[in-house]
Amino acid sequence: MKRIVVVKLAPTPEQYEALKATLELCNAGANAVAQLAHTATDRRPFALQKQVYAHLKASGLSAQPAIRVIKKVADAYAARQANLTNGNYGPPGSKRYAKVVGKAIVFRKDAGQPFDDRCLSWRIDSSTVSIWTTAGRLRRLGFVCAPWQLKLLTARKGESDLIFRDGQFYLHATIDTDTPPPLIPADDLTGWLGVDLGIVNLAVTTTDDPTDLDARWSGGAVTARRKRNQTLRSALQRVATKSAKRKLKTRRRKETRYATDINHQLSKTLVAQAQRTGQGIAVEDLSGIRDRVRLAKAQRQQLHSWAFAQLRDQITYKAQAAGVPVQVVNPRNTSKTCHRCGHCNPASRPSQALFRCRGCGWSGHADHNAALNIAALGHHSYRAAQSTAPKAATPLILQRHSGEWVAAPPVVR
Repeated sequence: MKRIVVVKLAPTPEQYEALKATLELCNAGANAVAQLAHTATDRRPFALQKQVYAHLKASGLSAQPAIRVIKKVADAYAARQANLTNGNYGPPGSKRYAKVVGKAIVFRKDAGQPFDDRCLSWRIDSSTVSIWTTAGRLRRLGFVCAPWQLKLLTARKGESDLIFRDGQFYLHATIDTDTPPPLIPADDLTGWLGVDLGIVNLAVTTTDDPTDLDARWSGGAVTARRKRNQTLRSALQRVATKSAKRKLKTRRRKETRYATDINHQLSKTLVAQAQRTGQGIAVEDLSGIRDRVRLAKAQRQQLHSWAFAQLRDQITYKAQAAGVPVQVVNPRNTSKTCHRCGHCNPASRPSQALFRCRGCGWSGHADHNAALNIAALGHHSYRAAQSTAPKAATPLILQRHSGEWVAAPPVVR
């Protein structure tokens, strides 16, 4: 189980200048490598190293930082190519696609830089690090973090990224720990807590009272606060005075911190509830939802700015740490299917909140109905994964039949 621990560095003025100069030199070298890689046919790290290693060494970088710079550029081009292949920049031949392909990747002068264990070593007992810089090795560079973060750092593995943000330096350390086995065996589960994610209601579970869902993690208060923030940002941008720009600078990332805090509160509550009731958690996978759905103009900003993937990841790692089984399921048709009879019809949802089945006539809150479907999917997916049946040649796909979720027949091609 991988996590990222963020610690804040506490450098002296001399150390601060050394760290800043190090980032600027590393990113200047990265831009030089990126220009060469833009026209190169082979962008693998070793191929680039043959051409630019001597130049990076001559610019003042030591051997291992130069290798990290080359790897950073190679990874950036690999990520860009993956986005191009997946169509995230439009189809080949489009203006946006051509614009991305025609420009070399550029790194900010204070962009983050990865350091491996040869360039950066941790002293957990004294809360210090030793890091390579252009001014030499800084051996007693202090950092501050919470006690639980300090405990996690003992399991640190791999690279650590030096990040400069809002005038402060941070280290992002990768923590790789073994996923603990579920504390609740499959046979002892009392059920599954289905979680339906949304905009009007951030999260609706199977245990929520359908008659009082507006009071449970309602998106109304969140939306109202975010609209106030957006209105204030727009007003300050229109004024464009020096004081207004200072105000905008102090409010930067405020929206991101707010969304992250809400997601932490929500995920912590859901995991505690599942742990208390002896249930597993079934949560829907909303990856790619921005490309799949079409919404009214008023809701697009809400959909595109809320961190659904972050919430799912927080639920997953917190549940794993607590020993609660988690299943991430495909949410397809869970909002259109009746949890009682299995009838699937888009017309069964005449409004956002109401679900009225066209098959059996059952009616109730639409999000609660979707949560019940997600819980059933999580149960069957978990059972299928725990079974000792021979491995299937294709992934298991579930469908509704006579009110039950069953395995769909194989597709004959």
